[in-house]
Amino acid sequence: MWIITASIFGGILSVSCAALFALNARAHWVNSLVSYAIGALLGAAFLEILPEALRLSASVSVVSGAVLGGILLFFTLEKLLLWRHCHHDHCEAHDPVEPSSHGRSGTMIMVGNTFHNFVDGIIIAAAFLADKHLGIVTALAIIAHEIPQEVGDFMILLHSGYTKAQALLVNLVSSLATFLGGVLAYYALRSMQGIVPVLLALAAASMIYVAVADLIPGLHKRTTLRDTLEQVALIALGISSIVLVQFFVAE
Repeated sequence: MWIITASIFGGILSVSCAALFALNARAHWVNSLVSYAIGALLGAAFLEILPEALRLSASVSVVSGAVLGGILLFFTLEKLLLWRHCHHDHCEAHDPVEPSSHGRSGTMIMVGNTFHNFVDGIIIAAAFLADKHLGIVTALAIIAHEIPQEVGDFMILLHSGYTKAQALLVNLVSSLATFLGGVLAYYALRSMQGIVPVLLALAAASMIYVAVADLIPGLHKRTTLRDTLEQVALIALGISSIVLVQFFVAE
């Protein structure tokens, strides 16, 4: 029930918030969300997921190897344009050619986004199977980084010829892949508890990769002292939110 709730609610919440930001074109809000998401992702990976993976595993080398392999895997998937996280409407991987006829960039966005959501569902299921507390923190971190990603996807769909209603509907349907991934992983992993630490390590790798390789480089485009201080403060706020969730859930 926790997996189903987190998967469905998380998907609907992230898409709804993304639509709100995209339709109001508040670019500054999106930039702020990206900074916050970086902190939430790194906080969840280093303070929650990796410690739990190490606790459940008999081998530190297996966990660290899975993290290393996961980073290489996600780099490869991104190169194949299946794992792409754009947070603005001029992404190199999806630069739309024509703003009409539901262009190839829009289709590519949804293929990659659906795959990404499916993997998020697997990550959420693995976390909840390990510990309910870990599952809640992981789901919140995923939601935090989904919102700015969905804003970018929403804008690209609009540029590809989709109407606002169509873009919203397509994103909502794509978000159901999180539910599918979570349910399938739940039934598959119940009889394979031994691989849960490896999956948690891969989940941590995905969060670290997204934060460090995809989100942080975008922050370097804003170089003023005010922007830098704001980014650092929001990243710290994202990390702090994970710590607060740890405290309240533990209670």
